[in-house]
Amino acid sequence: SPGRHEVSCCIKYFIFGFNILFWVRLLGMALVGIGLWAWSEKGVLSNISSITDLGGLDPVWLFMVVGGVMFILGFAGCIGALRENTFLLKFFSVFLGIIFFLELTTGVLAFVFKDWIKDQLNLFINNNIRAYRDDIDLQNLIDFTQEYWECCGAFGADDWNLNIYFNCTDGNPSREKCGVPFSCCTKDPAEDVINTQCGYDIRAKPDSEQKDYINVKGCVPQFEKWLQDNLTLVAGIFIGVALLQIFGICLAQNLVSDIEAVRASW
Repeated sequence: SPGRHEVSCCIKYFIFGFNILFWVRLLGMALVGIGLWAWSEKGVLSNISSITDLGGLDPVWLFMVVGGVMFILGFAGCIGALRENTFLLKFFSVFLGIIFFLELTTGVLAFVFKDWIKDQLNLFINNNIRAYRDDIDLQNLIDFTQEYWECCGAFGADDWNLNIYFNCTDGNPSREKCGVPFSCCTKDPAEDVINTQCGYDIRAKPDSEQKDYINVKGCVPQFEKWLQDNLTLVAGIFIGVALLQIFGICLAQNLVSDIEAVRASW
């Protein structure tokens, strides 16, 4: 009838498309699946208590958390929009709002408490240095970080003294004693094959000689430098993600209003 409210098809299917493109439910499921497969390969699923045994960060957690959040939001938004389920749409809005608030709070706190954040980052990296040989995924993550930012340790190569295999103590029987991982080494463009032993005994040399073989700068100052050099890009990504989240919340709220208006007119 002419005066009857109708749920906007445009908003309904646009929010569905928004979820397909932005949250990608299947990608969320894939990330969780990859995480479970990685834990299965490492024997974690057969010994659940080992999840908390690792001293550092297990990168699999990143897959599980990001994948889980993407799947939950994608499911709530897609099914809520298609089935006109106001509970799921409200859940989608609130959950997205909480994530937005947490991102905003984290950004403000990181700006206000820069020194504290730097100390926590140092502590986090050093904990992971201790656990470097305990988990292959963590080892790969540290190697990637040190290679990408051309750094070594949190504030320098001597941070590798924290690891039982690399420390310089007299009682250390490891062949890697007084060394650093290969990811600390400066890259020789002429070398096609990575020399995984390039960091052996490096820290036994004088500091003035070490810089000829390894990256002597720490990862914390290198990360700060990267942020300063790419500030516009980082800020643009954060603003873009924030606008998409606000857009998603507004679309969901509009759809809820349309659905409730239709139900009120019945």
